[in-house]
Amino acid sequence: MLLEAFDTPGDAGGSVVLRWQALPVETAEARYQVLHGQQPDGPFSPLVEFAATSHYETDQAGPWWVWGSPRPDWHRLEVELESDGAAFFRLVLLTGQDRFESRTVSATPRANLFRWSKLNNLVLVLAFGATVLVSIRRARNNPDIFLRRIPGLEAVEEAVGRATEMGRPVLYLTGSGELNGSGDPSNLSTIAATVILGEVSKRVASYGAELRVPHRSAIVMAICQEMVKEAYLTVGRPDAYTEETNFFITQDQFAYTAAVDGIMLRDKPAANIFMGYYYAESLLLAETGASTGAIQIAGTDADHQLPFFITTCDYTLIGEELYAASAYLSREPALVGTLRSQDLGKAVLLGVLLVGSLALSLTEFSPLAGVETVVQIFSDFR
Repeated sequence: MLLEAFDTPGDAGGSVVLRWQALPVETAEARYQVLHGQQPDGPFSPLVEFAATSHYETDQAGPWWVWGSPRPDWHRLEVELESDGAAFFRLVLLTGQDRFESRTVSATPRANLFRWSKLNNLVLVLAFGATVLVSIRRARNNPDIFLRRIPGLEAVEEAVGRATEMGRPVLYLTGSGELNGSGDPSNLSTIAATVILGEVSKRVASYGAELRVPHRSAIVMAICQEMVKEAYLTVGRPDAYTEETNFFITQDQFAYTAAVDGIMLRDKPAANIFMGYYYAESLLLAETGASTGAIQIAGTDADHQLPFFITTCDYTLIGEELYAASAYLSREPALVGTLRSQDLGKAVLLGVLLVGSLALSLTEFSPLAGVETVVQIFSDFR
């Protein structure tokens, strides 16, 4: 009986792997017993016992780049050890009255610097990173690179132009999110809303329209002040910028909502733009804005508020469209390239899911060579 023992590849230490070729005398009643000792000559004590027709290599999931191609006539067993240093093993096959015992083998568990089962993750990350860099370079060489049409963002130009023609302000809301760094789900969409505000401000400044941005967070207001000021400087209209563009109302949710509704009813903005994260105030704001006849554009990743915006607004950015808006409006090569690479990555992932699902389904009826090998490249191994 040929028994092999070696350190488990890519682990943190504390385990070894035993591997041996199946014997012709294995039956359903036969059992294997692994003996463990601290010295080559023993004493040995039973460590684990199992049926002889189990623990085949083909029964165990594992990446082929670590374990090689699974062999149906070989057993493999990972053994957890409580002590460091060399460990000694013997394998015993019990078949009724007969007993077959292997020679003594040893292995020393060691902590590994790299978890080789995660190698595919590293390769995929590097491939995606290369795609990002190539996409950014292409965006710099071709500023007019194609991006999927998003009607809500194309309507921003129309909304600002309409406000200019009517002599009414553009009302921009950044939502109810706080940039407090506490892992709040609203942080990401609030950041996106402030970035979009910068691009909207450039168009407002270029057209000579009036922009009004009420806030319920002092931190968000301070950031938006800098974004708007930078936008006016960028388009060469620093004289048109006023500190009154951004103003603080209150932190209370419904007091803020009532105040903004009052602004809509009194000033009747020609365009209302709702970006960011919203709670129960979304319907109150959007309904009031719709009653004034303003063109309304909304964008949020709060899925529980999307139905209200879709119902009451002319255009709605759904989920990731909110994050893509800054790249779409600014055409900044770094942002456009990143957006393009994300779309390419999603397309590849979707294709892999579809082809992989179809291939795995077909293998249930007729085995297809190499399917499992390809599937493992996109699997996450622990």
